[in-house]
Amino acid sequence: MHRSPALPRTALITGVGRRRGIGAAIARGLAEDGVDLALSFHAPYDERVLHEEADVELLAEELRATGRRVTLLPGDLADPEVPPRAVAQAREALGPLGVLVTCHCESVDSSILDTTVESFDRHYAVNVRATWLLLRAFAEQLPVGEDGPGGAMIALTSDHTVHNLPYGATKGALDRLVLAGTHELADRALRTNVINPGPIDTGWMDAELRDTVTAATPAGHLGGTGTVADLVRFLVSEQGAWIRGQLLHSNGGFASPAL
Repeated sequence: MHRSPALPRTALITGVGRRRGIGAAIARGLAEDGVDLALSFHAPYDERVLHEEADVELLAEELRATGRRVTLLPGDLADPEVPPRAVAQAREALGPLGVLVTCHCESVDSSILDTTVESFDRHYAVNVRATWLLLRAFAEQLPVGEDGPGGAMIALTSDHTVHNLPYGATKGALDRLVLAGTHELADRALRTNVINPGPIDTGWMDAELRDTVTAATPAGHLGGTGTVADLVRFLVSEQGAWIRGQLLHSNGGFASPAL
């Protein structure tokens, strides 16, 4: 049976500003698997939207205590110079990158009639353009035409759009560009997947919303950040290498009447 070779044990993860976020859980999981990490974050987003201070420095200390190399990469991915620079800095610190996981986003609620052009453009710049630039820079550091390990890129998405229009619309665009990578970049042995984890409470839900989305989940409870990390760990492993070019719903069967 053919099995893809193991990827370099190095990863760049974006959107890792808070220790209780999905990105942090993925970082912990990959560190447990022996992967060295570059963590991209933008503290002003956590303060502006989530009303929390970034504590990624504490996460880095936690991960380094396990023996992993960890480098921190602050920057606003809405700036088109930041994504390729993040890849270059990660590679300089860790060596060739085997994994890219994009957990970053811009997510500010607004609707069809009240979304501003400024808000829509920022959502597009962060959720779509930055993801494309990260994927491109990640692919460019992989050899062409060699029988090597290649790389794995995973992006997080959402199907929520109602009263969250610019976020949902740009996540749809993200899906298309990431999934194209499996086909366009096959000569670099780069495999890409998108994960829709459903509603994961990392501090943004109130009690009413939590009850509503729990009721819409057949398991009777919400998934946690660890459920996302578990799937990422599998997809970047040798055992998960045959899964590529897929939009995976890992959401406990969650189905909302208003997406």
